[in-house]
Amino acid sequence: MELTEKEILNLELKANKIRQLIIETLVEAKSGHSAGPLGMADIFTAMYFHILHHDPKNPAMEDRDRLILSNGHICPVLYCTMALAGYFPIEELKTLRKMNSRLQGHPHRTVLPGIENTSGPLGEGISQAIGIALTARMDKKKYRVYCLTSDGEHQEGNIWEAIMLAGKYNLTNLTVVIDRNNIQIDGTTESILPLEPLKEKYEAFNWHVLEINGNNMRSFINTINFAKTITEKPVVIIANTIPGKDVSYMEGNYLWHGNPPDVADVAGAPPKGQQAQKALEDLKKVEQKLMNAGAVL
Repeated sequence: MELTEKEILNLELKANKIRQLIIETLVEAKSGHSAGPLGMADIFTAMYFHILHHDPKNPAMEDRDRLILSNGHICPVLYCTMALAGYFPIEELKTLRKMNSRLQGHPHRTVLPGIENTSGPLGEGISQAIGIALTARMDKKKYRVYCLTSDGEHQEGNIWEAIMLAGKYNLTNLTVVIDRNNIQIDGTTESILPLEPLKEKYEAFNWHVLEINGNNMRSFINTINFAKTITEKPVVIIANTIPGKDVSYMEGNYLWHGNPPDVADVAGAPPKGQQAQKALEDLKKVEQKLMNAGAVL
C-alpha cells in the first residue's frame, strides 16, 4: 500500500531527528565519521521504521529480516536509528567509542542485541549477507537479507567475488543497497579508483540493478517494494546520496568523511567550537519545515 504524504513526512522527521542525534553523539565522542551517517539517515529510517520485519523487544526472533552493515564506520547512523527505534536507551549514545561501551567505532555483533554482523574490514558485508541468504534458502525460511554497503568498498577485490557468487546462485532473498555518495577518506571515488560503469558491472554478474535518489524517502521505499517482486536475480539498489546531508558546510565535502564536528579545522566550515552548533541549527531549520508541513514524531 502506498504511504500517504503525512506518513512520508513523519519518516522524514524521524530521519532529521536521527541526524541531530548523530551530531550530538559525534561531538560527545570527539571522534567518528560524519558525512556517510548523515547521508544514510533516510535509508536507515525507512529500514527500521517501515521496511524491516523486526522487533526491538525481541531482537533475536527467528523470522526477523537481517540487516548487514558492511561499511561499519558509518555506525553512528545505525546506533542512533536503533536507539530511536527502542533497541536501547537514547542516553547510551553518549558512550560512543568510549572504553567498555557497547557502541564501538565498528559494530560488534555479540555485545549489542539487534546487530547482525561484526564489521570493520571493508568489503566483507556482501559475503556475510550471502551466507545468511543461502542459509535461509536451505532452511526454507522466508526472511529477507539486506546488505548496506559503500561505493568505496567496491574498490576491494573480494567484494566482486561475492557479487559473482550471488549472481550464480540467484539469491532472490538478498537486496544490496550501495551508498553511492562518491566520496572516501582521501577524495572522490572516481579520482582515486573509478567505479563506473557500476550498473553495468553488476548486470554482467547477473544482478537486477535499480538506481535511485537515496535521500528521497518515498522513492527508496517504493524501490525496496519493487525489489521484492524480482524473482530471478539478486537485486542491488544504487542509492545516490548526499554526504553530510542537510548540514550546509558538510554536504558533498569528502573532508567530513572521517571527521566529527569541532575536532578539525576544515576549509569552508565554521571554526572549531562552532561547527556542531551550526550543524544543529541547519538541522533544526529542516525540522521546523517538516513540522510546519504537519509531520510528527
